[in-house]
Amino acid sequence: MHVLPSGIVAGEAAAAAIIGGHGWPLADGKLAFTSAGIVWAEGGQNWIGMAPYAELVAWAEAEGEDMARHIGQVVQRIGARRAEWAGLSLDRPRIMGIVNATPDSFSDGGRNLVAQTAIANALAMVEAGADIIDVGGESTRPGAEPVSIDEEIRRVEPIIRALAEWKVTVSVDTRHAPVMQAALAAGARIINDVTALEGPGSLEVAVQSGAAVILMHMQGQPQTMQADPRYTCAPLDVYDYLASRIAVCEAAGIPRSRIMADPGIGFGKNAAHNAQILATLPLLHGLGCPLLLAASRKTFVAHLSQGETPQHRLPGTLAAHLAGLNAGMQCLRVHDVAETVQAVKIWQAMSAAA
Repeated sequence: MHVLPSGIVAGEAAAAAIIGGHGWPLADGKLAFTSAGIVWAEGGQNWIGMAPYAELVAWAEAEGEDMARHIGQVVQRIGARRAEWAGLSLDRPRIMGIVNATPDSFSDGGRNLVAQTAIANALAMVEAGADIIDVGGESTRPGAEPVSIDEEIRRVEPIIRALAEWKVTVSVDTRHAPVMQAALAAGARIINDVTALEGPGSLEVAVQSGAAVILMHMQGQPQTMQADPRYTCAPLDVYDYLASRIAVCEAAGIPRSRIMADPGIGFGKNAAHNAQILATLPLLHGLGCPLLLAASRKTFVAHLSQGETPQHRLPGTLAAHLAGLNAGMQCLRVHDVAETVQAVKIWQAMSAAA
């Protein structure tokens, strides 16, 4: 049984709804939900029943003690304050700038192959308002081929070390434990893993390092993930996978406060799957941890629009990311930092005035 927050309001409307008992906060932020969908599977199909927030608890109690306890726990996770993460407060949306030191990344491949160029590009993103720089040395775009561990380390280590010296909060985008170790030794504070720490040794590195981690959902492997992705219900399947990985991390000694979850837009998902996940992002607050949305310039924008190339997908990216802000996402991973910062500022002003 899942809870999908809906009827989301902001500003004074959110405060009034919470005070009046007609709403509940999203991650103790500036948004609140005033109704909810109860989603469940039965007879091989997924069903949803909608209820005003004020009736949600009463309905759960009428269904019995087990249901009341389950719904109560999910609602508490949805509304709980998110602790400081990777040294950053989450009282406002955070922007993660992308620096791929690769020749074949789908959007910025080849731009950052020279370390000094990558460092300069990263510092320009920080100047433009990025809170985190995500450095990657292996492309995980659809169809990408893996690179050797040594080559991946060679690509990312000098960039991370230089940015850390500039006191930049750095994330390493890797699925390989030795690369994680090298990046953390160079000064990275965050592990951003598209395989949610499922790779050999990755969980152990994360546990021992004390680093913040980002767990992403991906169906399959980069080489083949877009061949024929299938889901029973994409939003629920993604949620359940992330919940299972969070449980594994907690059991290993990584507290939920160190974990951020990413639904993995474009990773083993077709355009319809991506649209379904984006339309139900508030569901993910039930995981009880900060949330990252990474839709920047991805192929689904072209599939849902007019086939634009990566460099011409900024409008669609902003549309997806603003929808994410309306759903309470705490972090956006982007190529276009200055444009996203401007959009976020306008969104913040509008939300505060509501």
